Amino acid sequence: MAQFASNIVHYYRDLMDNKSDPRVNNWPMMSSPVPTVAICLSFAYLAKVVGPRLMENRKPFNLRNTLIAYNAFQTAFSTWIFYEYLMSGWAGEYSFRCQPVDYSNSPSAMRMANTCWWYYFSKFTEFFDTLFFILRKKNEHVSMLHVIHHGIMPFSVWMGVKFAPGGHSTFFALLNTFVHIIMYFYYMVSAMGPKYRRLIWWKKYVTSIQMVQFVLIMAHQFQLLFTDCNYPKSFMVWIGLHGLLFFFLFSDFYKTSYSAKNQKKPSQNGGACMPVLDETTDGNANRANGKAHSPSDYESPYSKAYSSCYSNGISNGYVSSDGVSRENRKTQ
Repeated sequence: MAQFASNIVHYYRDLMDNKSDPRVNNWPMMSSPVPTVAICLSFAYLAKVVGPRLMENRKPFNLRNTLIAYNAFQTAFSTWIFYEYLMSGWAGEYSFRCQPVDYSNSPSAMRMANTCWWYYFSKFTEFFDTLFFILRKKNEHVSMLHVIHHGIMPFSVWMGVKFAPGGHSTFFALLNTFVHIIMYFYYMVSAMGPKYRRLIWWKKYVTSIQMVQFVLIMAHQFQLLFTDCNYPKSFMVWIGLHGLLFFFLFSDFYKTSYSAKNQKKPSQNGGACMPVLDETTDGNANRANGKAHSPSDYESPYSKAYSSCYSNGISNGYVSSDGVSRENRKTQ
């Protein structure tokens, strides 16, 4: 047993000291996985236990202005990261066919590594999505899948920064930040109120953009199965499987939300969805009664089939669920 423990420690030290990228070892949170793991576990505990208990006997907060500011920040932050990924290589010398990691200290290589770190940091800012759910007492949205998704992503990205801060798989982060620009901008405008709703007529296409993203990620990653490229296969497989999983989850949501014959059917995909505001049920009912449909994000009911879902950093606690009455919504 002692020998086994010694071997584990030796493997860990060899991995951290000899297999990782020495350029990032002294960067914040990069010397060891312990801080990241501790934060992720604390996030899970706070999201599922401490937060709901603290809010149990309190009224939900009205966070409209906070949500507008938060989404504006996330839109700008994602835009900057996307720009840095382009300038670090993807708009220039990077190859879409095969791109090894540049471990040198050249300006472009260091810029790419730095951008990867900021992308890692952005996974922590997305924790505020869950905080806003809790503060508004929308605990049904903080499903186990939601918590696992947000809790795992920082550690997954940490491994990329620690061992391969650049190269082929950063295409995933490039696309993801581009999609987040669209997502956070959409929710920023949504939080601004009904009169701005005409500016986001493209709501339906948000999920389509997500699905295209995952197809591109899968195609880009799995091409290395047929190409000799000096890039870690483990990262290629890990990112490719992310794309495969999320493509099927989002395609299920799309079919349920936008297929006429499936709109009234409950989803079998428990909690895995793209939380775009769903106004079809309430809107059809109002139109049938000759009433104009109000596009307010606080009053539009959200499909019960997707009332417990992860947000991927794009749903910020102001999407109402069918389980909340209009009277209760007005008090929130």
